[in-house]
Amino acid sequence: MMPQGPVPWAYCSLFSLLLLVCCLLFPGTQGQASPLRLEPQDPVVPTGGSLLVNCSADCPNPKGIFLETDLFKKLVDNGPSWSAFLLSNVTSDSDVICVGLCNNSQITSSTNITVYRLPKRVELVPLPPWQPVGKNLTLRCQVVGGAPRDHLTLVLLRGEEELSRQPALGEPAEVTVTVLARREDHGANFSCRTELDLQRQGLGLFENSSTSRQLRTFALPMTHPLLDASRIWEVGKESNVSCSLQGVFPVSEAQVHMALGDQALNPAVVNHGDMLKATATVVVRADQEGAQIVCNVTLGGESRETRENVTVHSFPEPILYLSKATAPEGTMVTVTCMAETRVKVSLDGAPITAPGQPAQLQLNATESDDGRNFSCKAWLEVGGKILHKNISVQLRVLYGPKIDQAQCPQRLTWKDKSYQVLRCQARGNPVPKLQCLKEVSRVEVPIGIPFLVKLKHNGTYHCQAVSPRGKTTMVVVIGVQDRNASSVTICIAVLVVLGLVTVAVALLYVFRMQKRSGTYPLKHGSTSLPLTSRQPDGLAGEEPS
Repeated sequence: MMPQGPVPWAYCSLFSLLLLVCCLLFPGTQGQASPLRLEPQDPVVPTGGSLLVNCSADCPNPKGIFLETDLFKKLVDNGPSWSAFLLSNVTSDSDVICVGLCNNSQITSSTNITVYRLPKRVELVPLPPWQPVGKNLTLRCQVVGGAPRDHLTLVLLRGEEELSRQPALGEPAEVTVTVLARREDHGANFSCRTELDLQRQGLGLFENSSTSRQLRTFALPMTHPLLDASRIWEVGKESNVSCSLQGVFPVSEAQVHMALGDQALNPAVVNHGDMLKATATVVVRADQEGAQIVCNVTLGGESRETRENVTVHSFPEPILYLSKATAPEGTMVTVTCMAETRVKVSLDGAPITAPGQPAQLQLNATESDDGRNFSCKAWLEVGGKILHKNISVQLRVLYGPKIDQAQCPQRLTWKDKSYQVLRCQARGNPVPKLQCLKEVSRVEVPIGIPFLVKLKHNGTYHCQAVSPRGKTTMVVVIGVQDRNASSVTICIAVLVVLGLVTVAVALLYVFRMQKRSGTYPLKHGSTSLPLTSRQPDGLAGEEPS
C-alpha cells in the first residue's frame, strides 16, 4: 500500500527550493557571496530559435554551476568557474536562472528571454505598368502575421519618404494611400514596412519591409509628330525622312514606328531633353507611287500619329563616256554625255542641250590632260521643282618618261661620311623606273632615301628613266669632299701661324736687348761703380783742393 501524503522526492524538491530561498535572503556565515554572471542579459530571440547562455562566477573554485529553466537545455562546455548551455526551440517568453556555490554560499543570477514574431508576409500590391503624370495612384499594402499586433505599425514609403503610417488591424492587415503621379516619380521605388515597437519593453524596434516596386510615369502631348521629308522621291534612290515630337516623357521609353506605305522603316532615334527625333533612310520602289509616309509615337499605351503623301518619280543618271578612256599622247578623244528623253544635259559648263539631246566635246590628248575629270550635269523638272544629277569620268593619257631638272640638280657637292638624299624624280604614264649609275664602275646611288656618302660616290652619274613609252637620261655630277684633307690643311695653317708668331717674338726680344746695351755701357775690366775717390795714406787729413 502506498503511503498517504506527498512522495519523498517531492519533500526533497520543496526542501531544496526553501534552501535556495534562504540562501538568497540570508548570506552565509563567511560573508557576502561572490556575484554570479549570466550572459547575455535580457536577450531577444525569434520564435523557435536557439540561444547560448553562459554562467560564470568571480570567486575562486566555485561549485555546482547549473541552469534552471523550463526550456530544453544542453550543457555544451564548462570550465573551473563557468558553464555554457544551449537553449533550443524557444517559442515563448521564459525566465532562466543560473545557480552555483561560492565559498559554501549559493549564488544566483537570472534573465528574461523575449520571443518575437515578425510578419509572415509584407507585400505591396502590384503597380500599373504605366501611370499618367497628373493622375491619382492608389497604393495598397497587405500584412500577414506578426505579434504582438497592438505594437505593429504599417508604413507606406516612396523611396525613404513616408507617405502614410497606420496601425495593422485585422488579419490580414491592409492599408491604402492615394498619391498624385509626378514626372519625378518615374523610376521611384515604392514599398511598405512593418514596425514591431517593443522599445518600452527594452527590446527595441523591429522592422520588416516588402519587396519594392518601381513606378513608371509618362506624359505624351496631344500634338501630332512633325514629319520632315522631301515630298518628291526618286525610285531606287535613298531618301532621308525624320520625325520629331516635343514634350515626351520619358523620351527614352517612347517607341517610334515609321513606314512608307507597307514598307516598314528602321529609324534611328535620338533624344534632346523631352524632344524625340527619329531619322530613317528609305529606298523607294516604282510600285510605291501614291504611298504615304507614316510616323507613329507610342508611350504608356497611348500613341500619336502623322501621315503625309509623297510623289514618286524615276530619274536615271546621265550616261558619260570617252571614245578612249586611255589614250596615247597626241590622240583625238571624244567625250559624250546623254540622258533619256525628258532630261536636259550639259558637258563641262557648255550650254544646256534640248531635252533628250546629247552633248559632246573633242580634244587632242596631251600630258596635261592625264587625270583630267570631265563632268556631265542633267536637269529634270518634277512637280514644279528642278532636279539635277552629276556624273564624271577621268581620262588617262599615256606619255613617255621625263625627268624634272628643277627637282634633280645636275651638280652636287657633298661631304664625305655625311647623310644625303638624291631627290631626282621622273614622271610619265605609265610611271617610269628611275636609276642613277656611276660612269664606268656602274655604282648606283639611292634615290629619294638618305644614305651615307663615301669617297667612292665622287664622280659623274647617268640618271635614266625608263618605261614602256621610252626612256630619258640626265647627267648628274656629285663631288665628295674629303674631311681628312681639310683637317691636314688646317693643321699646317695653324703650325705656320705659330712659327711666324714665334719668330716675331724672338726678333722683338733681340731688338730690345740691343737697345738696352747701348744706353748703359760698362768699363772694361771693372764690375764696380766709382762712387768715391781714394787718396794716399799720407794725405789722409788734407782737404782736397
